[in-house]
Amino acid sequence: MGQACEVVEVTRPVLDVTAGTRAMWFDKGDQRALFGDARSECITVTDRTRGREDGTRTLNIAPDVQLDFRALPFASESFRLVVFDPPHLIRAGKKSWLAARYGVLGGDWRDDLRQGFAECLRVLMPGGVLIFKWSEVQVPLREVLALTDAQPLFGHASGKRSGTHWVSFLKDEAES
Repeated sequence: MGQACEVVEVTRPVLDVTAGTRAMWFDKGDQRALFGDARSECITVTDRTRGREDGTRTLNIAPDVQLDFRALPFASESFRLVVFDPPHLIRAGKKSWLAARYGVLGGDWRDDLRQGFAECLRVLMPGGVLIFKWSEVQVPLREVLALTDAQPLFGHASGKRSGTHWVSFLKDEAES
């Protein structure tokens, strides 16, 4: 996919390029953040663990702006903080709750993530922070971090099996 044609005006300091259901956000309507996602849909999926009595759960993906993280519609150096939590599955069932909630990477996932990192860093102001979240359920973190030249500042593994990683990057002041 090429560069975005129309540039969206930036009015908030934080950009979440893969907001989905905004699951990680304490305030899902936080006015400091601009929530973006490729999808804009309401999906009902099978979920017998936490869903309704009929065994379903409804997921609402309602971004402020529909976008492709590989070609962000923002001018360079527009945000102080960018959040990048891309789909982490390369294989998932068609009716999978995880696929519905998080999305699935395509066949060119390495190129997609490489472009995603580049775009997130492009729209980040010098001295700004990129927060990257990755679940190693199918692809190890080291393979994903190899897709960017940016050097991680620090990170943390979390979750039941420590398979979800939070990684922070600081955009160098000289990168502008």
